[in-house]
Amino acid sequence: MTAPLSPLPVLRLKPRADARSIRHGHPWAWADDLVLDRRARAVPAGALAVLEDAERQPLGLGVATVEAKIGLRLLDRDPAAVIDRSWFDARIGAALALRSTLCDAPFYRLIHAEGDALPGLIVDRFGEVLVMQPNAIWLEEREADVAAALLAATGCRTLIKNGTGRARAAEGLPEVTEVLAGTAPEGPIPVPMNGATYMADVMGGQKTGLFYDQRDNHAFAARLARGARVLDVFSHVGGFALAALAAGAERALAVDASEPALALARGGAVAGDMAERFETRAGDAFAVLEALGAEGAQFDLVICDPPAFAPSKQALDKGLRAYERVARLAAPLVAPGGVLILCSCSHAADLGKFRAACLRGIGRAGRDPRIIHTGFAGPDHPQHPALTETGYLKALAFRLLP
Repeated sequence: MTAPLSPLPVLRLKPRADARSIRHGHPWAWADDLVLDRRARAVPAGALAVLEDAERQPLGLGVATVEAKIGLRLLDRDPAAVIDRSWFDARIGAALALRSTLCDAPFYRLIHAEGDALPGLIVDRFGEVLVMQPNAIWLEEREADVAAALLAATGCRTLIKNGTGRARAAEGLPEVTEVLAGTAPEGPIPVPMNGATYMADVMGGQKTGLFYDQRDNHAFAARLARGARVLDVFSHVGGFALAALAAGAERALAVDASEPALALARGGAVAGDMAERFETRAGDAFAVLEALGAEGAQFDLVICDPPAFAPSKQALDKGLRAYERVARLAAPLVAPGGVLILCSCSHAADLGKFRAACLRGIGRAGRDPRIIHTGFAGPDHPQHPALTETGYLKALAFRLLP
């Protein structure tokens, strides 16, 4: 008996397209690999569509964006799946079960886009407050179901929508920040992590207000910090510096271009009863590194965690030169036998390219490095094996020989 035809539009792969990679787990179909006839081009952005191979065998159900580089993002391997509230309940419930196993306290990334089989959706949890970034048009149209499923699964009372950033602009979505449920926090939310307290501004801070992805790398740096003089560049709200102080660092200097972010970092230092060992300096990171070098400053542990210098392949060469420059300026500030930790959140710069750029910069500074640690985002940021975008974060720790 023949199965009933789906009421959804169908997108078909060209004969030369690699359908096998999709069958084996890749969640995207490139627009160049699709048969884009008049009917296919009429499928509106964000609409559900069934993906078929060149022999018209179904590969799954996804979200069409045929005029973009990625022509379809798979949502479900079952072409007959129904994307409704129950579907979101199942996906979000599975994500929450993983975090409940991994994390002792309700402070973590709850949804990591394709890493949790929810393309375009980012959700961070701050105790009883959720902050979500719906970065794709298909989510915007299903906002009520997403919100209801998140609140029901977690029992949280407040849900904030942070609709800002490049990803939304690429989908033609407006910038908006609003409270979808509950009431906005009256001030920054204290977040316990690695023995320190971080202050997260979930309404006006960068992205969701705090970066959970560096949690494990903060912990590694903290192991090196007892009695150390620490420099944390591109510190945001105190990132590595507060973790180091909580582990017994002698003192720490946090550098960032954002004075509001440094004010939150100082608030975290006060909350952790370590303000007397904490200093901040607002300014361009490159200029501050050069100034510290001119001052002859020395630190036992230096960490540089810059923004994405290479957010795309087109920006890769320029971004790698920026990472090299960071390494060249930071390496002279590390005391003999000290440690330099360099980070990248650019998915376009893979680990090999990033490591090579760091080593060029350290070499140009005349230092002799040894790699003692390679770190990535924590397990609450699961990586999709086929997508470098979900495994964007790299951290390299170099001991610089005396």
